[in-house]
Amino acid sequence: MNKRIFVLLIILMSLSLIGIIFVQGYWINNTVVNNEEQFSFNAKQVLITVSNKIQYNEFEEIYYPLKEILDSIEEPDDSTIRQLLNISIDKRTNRTFSYNNGALEDDYKLFSSFINFDIDTIKLKDILNRTADIVSEEGKEEKSSKKSKLKMQRIKSLTDLQRMDYEIVVSDIASYIPIHRRVDKKEIRSMIQRELEERDINVDFEYAIYSNALATKIRSEDFSLDYANTYAVPLFVNQDGESKYQLYVKFTDKKQYVLSSIRSMALLSIVFTLIIVVAYSSALSQLMQQRQISQIKTDFINNMTHELKTPIATINLALDSIKNPKIGSNPDKVKRYMNMIREENKRMHAQVENVLRISQLEKNELNIPKERMKLHDLIEDAITHVSLLVEDSGGYIKTHLGALKSSVLANDNHFTNVLVNILDNAVKYSEGAPKIDVYTENAKNSIIVKIRDQGIGMSKIAQKKIFEKFFREHTGDLHNVKGHGLGLTYVKRVVDDHHGQIWVESEKGKGSTFIIKLPLIS
Repeated sequence: MNKRIFVLLIILMSLSLIGIIFVQGYWINNTVVNNEEQFSFNAKQVLITVSNKIQYNEFEEIYYPLKEILDSIEEPDDSTIRQLLNISIDKRTNRTFSYNNGALEDDYKLFSSFINFDIDTIKLKDILNRTADIVSEEGKEEKSSKKSKLKMQRIKSLTDLQRMDYEIVVSDIASYIPIHRRVDKKEIRSMIQRELEERDINVDFEYAIYSNALATKIRSEDFSLDYANTYAVPLFVNQDGESKYQLYVKFTDKKQYVLSSIRSMALLSIVFTLIIVVAYSSALSQLMQQRQISQIKTDFINNMTHELKTPIATINLALDSIKNPKIGSNPDKVKRYMNMIREENKRMHAQVENVLRISQLEKNELNIPKERMKLHDLIEDAITHVSLLVEDSGGYIKTHLGALKSSVLANDNHFTNVLVNILDNAVKYSEGAPKIDVYTENAKNSIIVKIRDQGIGMSKIAQKKIFEKFFREHTGDLHNVKGHGLGLTYVKRVVDDHHGQIWVESEKGKGSTFIIKLPLIS
């Protein structure tokens, strides 16, 4: 695939994924905002309803005692009305009153002094007389048995104007009563709870009544002002639309309630988005890996072609030389060229063997039978395979076999190849004469082998990828170091099969140390 097209596809897919995540986030946020607005609307409706009911209940509580007593008085004068108002207020404290021989009597004791209400008594008498005939004859006869029904009839029988007049008077009367006598804590909580249940809102709340922004005695124990979760409505509004009381309700679990309705959908949305992100990342990683593998394979084929062309060309030249009568008659030269053909043939055979080994590793068909071996013997054997090459280069291989125990369960052929591969790399990646040291030591129930060279070393990135298939550290010229990046993959696979570990420590320009750790056997 063209590199530009590949990059364009990645950009488009990334933008699409970011767009999906953005849309999901926008949808969740928008839903939360809508739910919060809906909750605020319902909360305000609840408070308005509760406020209206509290005011209406107070109207009934003051209206009925007045009406009951006035029903027994033909024409109350100003003084009587003021007494009635005072009694009506005190009636709310559950005292009982009666009217005898045209005079008001208190079962206990009338107030020693009357509240100086600033009320137009002429207007009040007019209101009272105007509604004197509200109750029907049938209602009067059944007053004792249908008291509650009679109350409702009275209220319903009031015209809007009459009721408004009454509410104004009652409001003026009630304004002289302390707030803690006008409302009941339990009643407020019950009203709010009932209204919330009717709207299917299951949320905890605290409440309080404030007077001109100052706290009153009417409040729940745990109430505190939190403007983000607190709603307020005026309480006991007068005819001018003014009120000195405010009912505050704080919903302590507002956030949880708002999120509860979308929690499951938001969670599913997040899970599916994460799945898409993971799948996209995995697919992108696979694409990058496949592209890298494709490039590596192309390099491998090119390198392999070069590696095979060289010995083939050498063999052809040797054969052509042998055919030459002058050389054919010289046994020494013929022997030299025959050895050359043999070596180049071995070299090609080794290349094919490497490819076959990797193929077997891919299919997990590499058969590695093991037996008891002395690891020191395998090290000495591996060194003999590369000693001539090291000597020709003017270098050395020194052994420091400090391990007292070296018995391991290993395959003679494969593990020798492991050591040879590492030693061969130490020779290849040494700029001058190779200088190699081999150490062994015991660590608990294991033996550790360290193969240290003083070559060109490798980068941190190369150390992480050195055992990957086809990977080779770039050294400038593509063919200045022969190989296909297969040897260390084979090494890692064999060491793993022997239940061992292998890793590398290296520094650029200072050489590398390959470390193998194998379990000992008794």
